[in-house]
Amino acid sequence: MHTVIDPLKRALQIAPDGIALIDGDVEITYQSLWQRCGQLVGGLRSLGAKDGDRIAILANNSHQYVETYVAVPAGNMVVVPLNTRHAMPELLYALKDSGANILLTDRPDIGELAAVVEHVVNLPEEYEALLARSSEAVLGENADENALAGLFYTGSTTGASKGVMLSHRNLIGNTHNWLAAVPNRATDRTLVMAPLFHAAGSNGILAAIWMGACQVSLAAFEPGAALDLIEKHNINMTLGVPAMLAAMAEEQHRHPRRIDSLQVLSHGGSPITTSVIRRTSSAFPGVRMVEVYGATELSPLATILVDEERLVDDARARSCGQAAIGCAISICDPSGRIMAVGEVGEVVVAGSNVMLGYWNKPEQTAQVLKEGRYWTGDLGYLDQAGYLFLVDRSKDMIVSGGENIYCTEVEEVLYQHPAVLEAAAFGVPDDKWGEAVQAVIVLRPECGELDPEQVISFCREHIAGYKVPKNITVSAEPLPKSGPGKVLKRQLRAPYWQGADRAVN
Repeated sequence: MHTVIDPLKRALQIAPDGIALIDGDVEITYQSLWQRCGQLVGGLRSLGAKDGDRIAILANNSHQYVETYVAVPAGNMVVVPLNTRHAMPELLYALKDSGANILLTDRPDIGELAAVVEHVVNLPEEYEALLARSSEAVLGENADENALAGLFYTGSTTGASKGVMLSHRNLIGNTHNWLAAVPNRATDRTLVMAPLFHAAGSNGILAAIWMGACQVSLAAFEPGAALDLIEKHNINMTLGVPAMLAAMAEEQHRHPRRIDSLQVLSHGGSPITTSVIRRTSSAFPGVRMVEVYGATELSPLATILVDEERLVDDARARSCGQAAIGCAISICDPSGRIMAVGEVGEVVVAGSNVMLGYWNKPEQTAQVLKEGRYWTGDLGYLDQAGYLFLVDRSKDMIVSGGENIYCTEVEEVLYQHPAVLEAAAFGVPDDKWGEAVQAVIVLRPECGELDPEQVISFCREHIAGYKVPKNITVSAEPLPKSGPGKVLKRQLRAPYWQGADRAVN
């Protein structure tokens, strides 16, 4: 049995004086990290936190974030990472739904959020003061691998976010999967540049700690800053979404840094084109590119494609790779029958990394968890060697810059505009973000003409910026529909995707 505290226990044993975290000018050893995690738990207890309580965090990457990610579940509480890109209504929903009473944040003004919780601890000043005055609590006491460790909020096809319940066993299972595919060493230095509120952003955190390796945090991604840290700290590993890789490649081509230390460049979370793979590989020659596919519900890994740069001219470059060790991938029809090699069906995943379910959403949980397997909603097929190829999504989801965007979330806002009679949102190719949100609307007859920019501005007031349509087309004709009256989005999407160079992950 392993829980989130076990990686830190091993690191404390094998490398107590080793550097665990670097954040700006701050360097924290594993001995210090253990102490600080214990003090954080003690501090949260002094604020009234009990076993099972939810502790939310709304902040950029930092060493305090990593400490919170480890310490909160190690103290038998539940960490609730909040998406810093979410709009206020989305944040309020997640905070209320989770039942969190303590919020750690680096935001100077959190508005209505302050009224939802009993305690707000500002980073870094109040956080550091809390640790300084708190006794060190015992970590990992009465640990249970099946206990809830984190609630990660993700988009929903019904409009409201879902709290994905990940247990200690889920997070440790994912860590094993990652270490089996991309071995880590004590000498590694990893740049943490993907946001930690994502399961993907925190994917390698426990793996690096387990090996006693060093992690360097980047508060908010900027390609030049990322390359500067790689050069300064001799970083050899990092993970980001394809948009990050593309931006870093362009920056490296324009203003080269000495980044000979970089060995592994991983990515996932959104589609990537072969042109981005080529451009990135040319900017970072000799670097191994690793593609990962999964979902928050899978903690998050399901498949891994290693040495992607060598496969760029191979058909398998357009695959998501093979099942991660510890995961079982099946392609099933709606009845659960396993499809033959090459046949298209829904991607179903089994393993210790499969979530417990959605918090307070038993019906939605039952729709995707069947006999312990997670039905992803993605359609795909396996080839003879077990490489997974995605062909479509059965869920109406757009993946832009690593963010999951459900069309229903966008459409719900579009329909709130008084001039909109019909609306459809869908993903279109985007060189920078993988996909962008496109919308088509039909106006009410009495409204006459309307500038689409007005509708875009309206959307910005209600949903996060990355969910707002980049472009809206006003149609003079009703939206195309099937016999039962369902909007034919495939027909709307087709002109945009025709001839697109796309490798889906």
